[in-house]
Amino acid sequence: MSLTRIRLLVWKEFLQLRRDPLLLRLLLLMPIIQLVGFGYVVSVDVRNLPTAVVDLDQTVVSRQLESSFTASGYFLVVARPDAETQLTSLLDTGVAKVALVIPQGTQDLLARGQTAPVGIVVDGSDSQIASVGSGYAAQAIARFNASRTAAFTGSLQAPGIDARTRVVFNPTLDPINTMIPGLVAAILMISLMSIMSQAVVRERESGTLEQMFVTPIRPSEYLIGKVAPYALLAVAQLSVVAAIGMLWFKVPFNGSVWVVFVGLALFLLISVGLGLLVSLISRTRQQALQALVFIMIPTMVLSGFIFPIESMPEAIQPLTYAVPLRYALTVLRGSFVKGSGFEALATPLWAMVGFAIVIFGAAVIATRRRIAE
Repeated sequence: MSLTRIRLLVWKEFLQLRRDPLLLRLLLLMPIIQLVGFGYVVSVDVRNLPTAVVDLDQTVVSRQLESSFTASGYFLVVARPDAETQLTSLLDTGVAKVALVIPQGTQDLLARGQTAPVGIVVDGSDSQIASVGSGYAAQAIARFNASRTAAFTGSLQAPGIDARTRVVFNPTLDPINTMIPGLVAAILMISLMSIMSQAVVRERESGTLEQMFVTPIRPSEYLIGKVAPYALLAVAQLSVVAAIGMLWFKVPFNGSVWVVFVGLALFLLISVGLGLLVSLISRTRQQALQALVFIMIPTMVLSGFIFPIESMPEAIQPLTYAVPLRYALTVLRGSFVKGSGFEALATPLWAMVGFAIVIFGAAVIATRRRIAE
């Protein structure tokens, strides 16, 4: 073993990095940007949970109870339906994650020295948010009861609120029921973007790309030929993952196959388009790999796949709307766990339509320009 040869090889690699400023910037800046960004994003403290309040009592006590929830900072009232029957739509569409139902006569029961039942309805489609939200609701009820006991002079123990929590869509709060649908989308994105990010740049390095573009081939033909094999493999892969999730892990499927098909088809176009764009703008496979990591890790974090979006700082949460995986997770979890249909999932589906048009359209334009060069 020659130390001189090793030293020369190391120096050669540094020279190659110096000739590739884009790769050098990615290597140096990516860890710093991700560390700073994730330091703000990573949190298990869920705040401002979207909450619906059904106040059928409309009394001083009911308003005090609501204030006990909102003053904690964990609940944000986004809707005030007139009847409990309206909660289904709010929870199904994701407008509300938690609901507080105050029955008529709550104040009268407390005035007579009796315990008053109050309903807490929690959306269990995200087991982590549901568990945390249930705990925060119990704390808010406990604070309300403690405040009444402190102000009550007739007895050592004042009559209080009896919270009756009901979890909908995922009553057992089994995390596997929400994790498997999320994994389906994550695996689709990782597989297709990883393959497609190397597809064009690999041919560019081998010299076959230029030879292909001097032929009469059209951009649309090139894209179809590139995408079709990997898309079929991705569909087969997803079918196996979904089958294992439902048969082995007993994950329930309560929705429509067509909703899942449309959602995955749109997300497939988005993932393919992103992978192609990375491959088209990269000059080497190392550049493509670094760019892929630079895109994929923030996508996984900001989508809500690892950490709930509600636990992120308010300044970060608007950024999540620019992450296509967020909408794919909403569609798949909504279909698998909630049984939501096209109407309830219209917003995330239309968002993915927009992303698919912009991203895949950009890939088509980039391919045409590459052929024209």
